[in-house]
Amino acid sequence: MNNLSIIFIGLGLAVFMLLAYAATRPDEFRVERRLRIGATAEQLWPLVGELRGFNRWNPYERKDPLIKGRYDGAASGIGSRYLWESDKVGTGSLEVTGVQPGRAVQMKLDFVKPFEAHNQAEFALQSTADGATEVRWSMHGTANFMSKLMGVFIDMDKMVGRDFEDGLHNLRQLAEGGQP
Repeated sequence: MNNLSIIFIGLGLAVFMLLAYAATRPDEFRVERRLRIGATAEQLWPLVGELRGFNRWNPYERKDPLIKGRYDGAASGIGSRYLWESDKVGTGSLEVTGVQPGRAVQMKLDFVKPFEAHNQAEFALQSTADGATEVRWSMHGTANFMSKLMGVFIDMDKMVGRDFEDGLHNLRQLAEGGQP
């Protein structure tokens, strides 16, 4: 056996081991961030529970000022929908699927580009004794094999979590009286 054959066998074994490791990763993922904001849940609700309000502090909207977005369906509440197309943040849609006014909103998040993904997002508001509100932003979904493979190299919690943190800080600035 020559050196080139040994190199190819070694590379093939390394690729096989990488693929086998990726296959053992969890079938689901969850990203969640929380932030205490000095505003009541009632004050925050229009910024969290309505898509137009959300887009005032949405970190992904800020990443691409040229994003092409449009609203569809109901004006607010269940069935309201936002679709976007962007070279920087991809193409997809966000649809409100559940609402507990002043407390929580659930959304279906569908990505088309740069890769297809179907996830669930939620904003939950928890009032605190001092009149502030803890805001929780979470996203979860199924991790297909490509997601598992990408996860070997990219920590989704850190990558997406950083965006969630930025967004929650934008929300805090907006809600506490300043423009983010």
